[in-house]
Amino acid sequence: MNDLPLEPNPPESEPSSGVVVLGRFQPFHLGHEYMLESASKWRNANSPNAPLIIAIGSSNRPQNLRNPWTHEERSQMIETWAISNSIGNYVIYSIPDIDDPPNWVTHASRYHGKAGVLVTTDMSTAELYTASGWEVVLLPLEQRERFEGWRVRETARMLSTIGDQDAIREVLGTLIPMPVLEHLIETNGLHRLAFMGEGGEPVG
Repeated sequence: MNDLPLEPNPPESEPSSGVVVLGRFQPFHLGHEYMLESASKWRNANSPNAPLIIAIGSSNRPQNLRNPWTHEERSQMIETWAISNSIGNYVIYSIPDIDDPPNWVTHASRYHGKAGVLVTTDMSTAELYTASGWEVVLLPLEQRERFEGWRVRETARMLSTIGDQDAIREVLGTLIPMPVLEHLIETNGLHRLAFMGEGGEPVG
């Protein structure tokens, strides 16, 4: 267990099981869109009454270049995307990190519910949930390196001091869904990256 506060607290009542997608969403990018679209299609085809549960990880990390946006801001990005894509019957939960992979699923289940279906592109996450008895749908992800979070953040950081919004749209629009990018531009959510270190962060 680490020394980070476990914020937010888990829901007072255990959530109903559903189709879970887990990510840090720092920021919400096209790789996340692919994962959520795939999860929504799987849900509609296999368990149409189940909620789509979007779990935001690292809710308790301090803001820095690896974690520029709060979990509330990331929730707003997801809401913006979901509304623009007419995604129904979904719920968003924020989950604090514990830096303890063997106990992660037990910890996370207090937030996103138990005994559901996990849809993921990450093999290590798939293995953790499979070992805990979950049904796991492991998706292939093309252009994985392009959609690594740190690469998207670095590209956004390089554009964070540019005042030309059309240039920002032209470059970041190839990495971030346009409704989310417009939300970040409107809320001045990119400018802070210019003041969060020198970049060059490791993959992750």
